[in-house]
Amino acid sequence: MTMTTTTSALPMRWADACLTALAPMIWGSTYIVTTQLLPPDRPFTAALIRVLPSGLLLLLYARRWPARRDWGRLLVLSALNIGAFQALLFVAAYRLPGGLAAVVGAIQPLLVMGLAWGLEQRRPLAATAWAAVVGVVGMGVLLLSPGTVFEPVGILAALAGAASMATGTYLTRRWRLNMPVLALTGWQLLLGGSMLVPLAWLADAPLPALTMWQTLGYLYLSLAGALLAYALWFRGIARLAPVAVSSLGLLSPLTAVVLGWVLLGQAIKGFAFVGLAMVFASILAVQWTASRT
Repeated sequence: MTMTTTTSALPMRWADACLTALAPMIWGSTYIVTTQLLPPDRPFTAALIRVLPSGLLLLLYARRWPARRDWGRLLVLSALNIGAFQALLFVAAYRLPGGLAAVVGAIQPLLVMGLAWGLEQRRPLAATAWAAVVGVVGMGVLLLSPGTVFEPVGILAALAGAASMATGTYLTRRWRLNMPVLALTGWQLLLGGSMLVPLAWLADAPLPALTMWQTLGYLYLSLAGALLAYALWFRGIARLAPVAVSSLGLLSPLTAVVLGWVLLGQAIKGFAFVGLAMVFASILAVQWTASRT
């Protein structure tokens, strides 16, 4: 009976993985939308507009208040998954080449495995760990170039951002707050977005009068890039192993590379295809080993 139940659950887990994978794929389109449509040099404003309105919309729909005992944990999750992560993400993006930032971010599955091992004594399968390492190497092969500049502040921001998102992913699953997914997503977007307000106010120039395309770009980032994507992401965290969810994050830079190739004519040459195949194989391997355990 146990074997039958486990076997029948595997297709559902893969369906959950495919739905969750849509979130990083949507996030992968952020680069092309930002560079081609949005006003330049306003990273924190873009992050703020991305998350705060979508959080308000979700909460107007969900109409669910957290339990009093959950407020502390909710604030921690909002800071890790949204506020701190978004701020560090844009600091790294402005100081590092996109390829190097993506390679550093690819260590998230390894960080999640380390947290589970250190805090719960849940030692990862060797196959899962090696698959995650292959993902980091493949991302390096795909995106790094011989002239890549290793800027210290950018590297630290990228590492801190990866650690923030990995810890948030792990704790979201471990704590399991007693809230529907849409309410949990909405509160994190609202609270995390509120944490970005001072950064946007102090660090960014005021927005100019927006064109139609700039307005559409901000709407896409908010409705698709935050409301839909984060709802799918937190749904996946509730249903899949944290390491399986974090490995799907590698689809974000992969999507950015493919969109740049298709829409902007950015070349993918020779050996880069090997890196792309390695990353994709890593994602599939982590999903398979996680589903089997």
